[in-house]
Amino acid sequence: MDMTQTRHVAPPGIADLRHYIDGRWEEGTGELLTSMNPARNGEVVAGGAQATTGDVDRAMAAARAAARGWARTPMHERGAVLMRAADHLDAHAQAWGLELAREEGKTLAEGIGEVSRAAQILRYYGNEGDRPAGEVFSSPRRGERILVTRKPLGVVGVVTPFNFPIAIPAWKIAPALVHGNTVVWKPASAVPLLAMRLAEALDAAGLPAGVLNLLIGSGALGNQLVEHPGLDGLTFTGSTGVGRALSAKAAGRGVPMQAEMGGKNAALVLADADLELAVEQVLFGAFRSTGQKCTATSRLILAEPIADEFLDRLHARLDGWRVGDPTDPAVHMGPLVSEAAADDIRAGIRTAVGQGARLAYGGADAEKYDGVALPAERSFLAPTVLEVPGGPSPVANTAWRDEFFGPVLTVRRAADADDAFRLANDSEFGLSCAFFTQDITRILDAVDDLDVGILHVNSESAGADPHVPFGGAKKSGFGPKEQGGAAKEFFTHTTTVYLTGGSPA
Repeated sequence: MDMTQTRHVAPPGIADLRHYIDGRWEEGTGELLTSMNPARNGEVVAGGAQATTGDVDRAMAAARAAARGWARTPMHERGAVLMRAADHLDAHAQAWGLELAREEGKTLAEGIGEVSRAAQILRYYGNEGDRPAGEVFSSPRRGERILVTRKPLGVVGVVTPFNFPIAIPAWKIAPALVHGNTVVWKPASAVPLLAMRLAEALDAAGLPAGVLNLLIGSGALGNQLVEHPGLDGLTFTGSTGVGRALSAKAAGRGVPMQAEMGGKNAALVLADADLELAVEQVLFGAFRSTGQKCTATSRLILAEPIADEFLDRLHARLDGWRVGDPTDPAVHMGPLVSEAAADDIRAGIRTAVGQGARLAYGGADAEKYDGVALPAERSFLAPTVLEVPGGPSPVANTAWRDEFFGPVLTVRRAADADDAFRLANDSEFGLSCAFFTQDITRILDAVDDLDVGILHVNSESAGADPHVPFGGAKKSGFGPKEQGGAAKEFFTHTTTVYLTGGSPA
């Protein structure tokens, strides 16, 4: 939550937010931004003055000035910086994981795990120098070789979301840096402290001045980045609406754009599935991180013969799913990132029920969960299961169509596997899908028929490893995929070199 005040310094007793421009930590000159703890009303986690348009210009100039020197730095040296930064993250995982839980709202275990995941990502790309750097092709002409080499784009803008405040920036910034780009980064204003921690790790690792620049502020900074004449590429993760707007602006200027956007991910459970496994994985996929994942399970498609039993088992597991302060190790699910986010989801649940959805568990107006009063803060919401009626016609219910980005699971029943596949593809999004069955033939069918970027067979829809491509199909993504070897398809461009020597002596 952002609160604008008249003073331009952080209140006492909280983390002081600063910007990182041209290798220096600086206080901002804009309006005050405060990061609030969504689990405790009025508790400020961090605060400081926002960046301004002038700061964007200075950061872009610093990145441009550093670009040639960084691009000409051997990749092994660039990778060594990432490796040292990974060690720094690991050394601070406990403390920064706690800050993450307080700032974003995910559980302490998830917060610590995310800091460790960011270190893992930095290490993966830190070893990029040991992987192939180009290609050699045969030439039809004697004495010639054809080489395909890769060069960095140049100055890359990075715009990241609130829900993974250190892991998602790591999987964008690490490949950008190791492939020789310089970066100007604007994180989500709700989670500025963890952004500052990642920049601190890279600074401590010896990253040269100007190679990474961090600007903290409102969404308007993202527009200023994409409109800046010095920008050579933009990578974005966030809402579909913002992603499409930035993509349009980037396309209008001829700037390459990589965007990971919305998801309405389905889990399909066929009649032969291992129900105990499927229930656990659907529970994790839908309700871990309070459902605030682009890969979270938000639609559940159940084969009719096992639907009632599955829901009974799921509800029994949810009865033991503790909601509360995420820094309490006994808690399974913390708050939404803000009261406004929770209120939007409450409104969506009420709309869905008004459109004919059946409230099967939890609900927008639940004041108690598992017989215990929910915390008083309106950022807390009970895990919610809705069921929408079946039928061959397209479902108009908002719970089936729209991404709530919270702990809401919408259920439909399928007559058979073909019907389940049809329902899974009944979405404009195509990010991730989970499929539960013991039938290898149906698994092979799913690989062919389910139009998604990521398919999990007998595991939850959420989750990604740094060495394989990440990204969606249909309207879930735009541009090249992220992570793994796919990252170089965005952060570099190729140069085809026709190499011929002189006449022999």
